[in-house]
Amino acid sequence: MSGSAPAAPSLAKSQIRLGVSVTRDLPVNKLFKAMIDINGSDLHLQVGKPAILRVKGALKPLDMPPITEEQMKELCMPLMDERNVEIFFTTGGADYAHVVEHKGENWRFRVNMFIQTGKMGMVSRKIERSIPNFAGLYLPPIMEDLCKYDQGMVLLAGVTGSGKSTTIASMLDWINHNYGKHILTIEDPVEFVYQADKSLLNQREIGCDVIDFHTAMKHAVRQDPDIMLVGELRDKDTFETAMHAAETGHLVYGTIHASSAPSTIGRILDLFPQSMHSALRSSMGFNMKAIVAQKLLPTIKDTPKRVPICEIMLFNATVRKLILEMQDEKLPAAMRIGKADGMQQFNDSLYDFITREFVSRAEAFEISPNVEELKMMLKGINVKSSGIL
Repeated sequence: MSGSAPAAPSLAKSQIRLGVSVTRDLPVNKLFKAMIDINGSDLHLQVGKPAILRVKGALKPLDMPPITEEQMKELCMPLMDERNVEIFFTTGGADYAHVVEHKGENWRFRVNMFIQTGKMGMVSRKIERSIPNFAGLYLPPIMEDLCKYDQGMVLLAGVTGSGKSTTIASMLDWINHNYGKHILTIEDPVEFVYQADKSLLNQREIGCDVIDFHTAMKHAVRQDPDIMLVGELRDKDTFETAMHAAETGHLVYGTIHASSAPSTIGRILDLFPQSMHSALRSSMGFNMKAIVAQKLLPTIKDTPKRVPICEIMLFNATVRKLILEMQDEKLPAAMRIGKADGMQQFNDSLYDFITREFVSRAEAFEISPNVEELKMMLKGINVKSSGIL
């Protein structure tokens, strides 16, 4: 195969990916089924340890012997097709979707296969079968407004496992049920599979439906989308292409690894050389609509098991001015005085869930970016903002 052009993705592969065809039952599927039955969110496989599930945010080993190196190969290798095997051994890792039939229903999993200390390992995330609405996810009401833009960019920021993909899925599904739009998703791999309602939906998976992201984006401009999901913005080219789509009249959603809404600006700038920062700030100032940063926090209730702690920065005139003038350090203060518009900081979200008795004070203090401020809020002391202009 060396030196030859990659084969075009086949229809059969796409059918298997979407769960249309029944996949053969593999030995590893017993572990996936255990995760479904226990209601775990993630499955971890590591040589020398038993399978470990993440349940309600905590890691719990299954009652089984440690997995040997040979057993790991027997469990993991059949999960990969020829293309992913080549990617795995070439790059040291592979991402793809896996479908398991259990109790008459198909369940989707996002799988990452990798090598660590010379041995195979795997982490898999269970994709919920239905897409929850905003209320079901305990998201703030302002999320609905973030679905109503005609063009621009909306980013979901957070670390891995913070619920970004689920929140974006909920947003796209709200649009699907309320507007007649053409929604195009470009993902690696496809996670949530949408059922078209008022909107027309096309979902393309990198490597399976199209050879790479840049080819998918090249095709996208000829596919007449109103709304695009471009998956994870992990490098300069991806962000640049997504921003260009926003500039040319599309509404673009994407995810990015950043710890807070204001710090996302610096995270984006870090993808580019210094000489491009001024033009990039201008582009963000005029085309970015909102950045939502999210963390998941365990609850003290049986349902829900975790709630999203959200920080929302809307690009109003003040936020745009600060970004254009390179005064990013003043963005938190701008968010504080923008609460009437729907902005909120992590402490606002934590305060809300504490007062509604969803989360414990101890858990909230552990992830709060400003514990003393949160304590003052809980005592009823108004936290004032200093001037920012």
